[in-house]
Amino acid sequence: MNDGGQRRYGPLGKALVIIPTYNEAENIGPIVSRVRAAVPEADILIADDNSPDGTGKLADELAAEDGQVQVLHRKGKEGLGAAYLAGFRWGLEHGYGVLVEMDADGSHQPEELPRLLTGLKNADLVLGSRWMPGGRIVNWPKNREFLSRGASTYSRLLLGVPIRDVTGGFRAFRAETLEGLGLAAVSSQGYCFQIDLARRAIEAGFTVVEVPITFVEREVGDSKMSKDIVVEALWKVTAWGVESRANRLLGRKPS
Repeated sequence: MNDGGQRRYGPLGKALVIIPTYNEAENIGPIVSRVRAAVPEADILIADDNSPDGTGKLADELAAEDGQVQVLHRKGKEGLGAAYLAGFRWGLEHGYGVLVEMDADGSHQPEELPRLLTGLKNADLVLGSRWMPGGRIVNWPKNREFLSRGASTYSRLLLGVPIRDVTGGFRAFRAETLEGLGLAAVSSQGYCFQIDLARRAIEAGFTVVEVPITFVEREVGDSKMSKDIVVEALWKVTAWGVESRANRLLGRKPS
């Protein structure tokens, strides 16, 4: 919990980098190689949603060649949030002390992973931030930037969370943080999933810090962003904001 910076944090333990995939055959090999080079001591879990392009088969081949790569085969495309939740459960069951969220498409730079892990030495959750000093984006169209900045600003103001990049998906959690977030009640996806975990961490009193990252638009493959994901985020954030304000007015603790 957040105790004004006086808490003494224990050792981090072994890190697991969770990489959800759906049709990322062109990206999975290079991204795994970069992660292994950036943090050789970390393990990797590829959570594949039965990709029709053969990503799961390629992941199995990578795992056969490298004992620090594991594959979690899922039945079908169920969304980013569900893939991460499955990866979190797998990592917690196998005793990892740190669990990392990272995209497969190269938009999250593996070379910046050490910065997140260093920040976690004195925090419960570290967010890679595009919208803080030192953070930046590369090759993003203006409409995507407007959408992402707007979603973060809307969520920050409505939910009262002091996070600049609340929708970002490059994150490192301590295991005990995830265990304290009530993951069994999380059902959101996409932008909304990231917002949900961030607000839960703040409401639970965990120490959340941001570190600057460079976010690079994918060069190959298709973005998984959709109108449904945006609508879900807008609806749920509004509902959470109304509930949060009502709780404060009535003196109730967050549900």
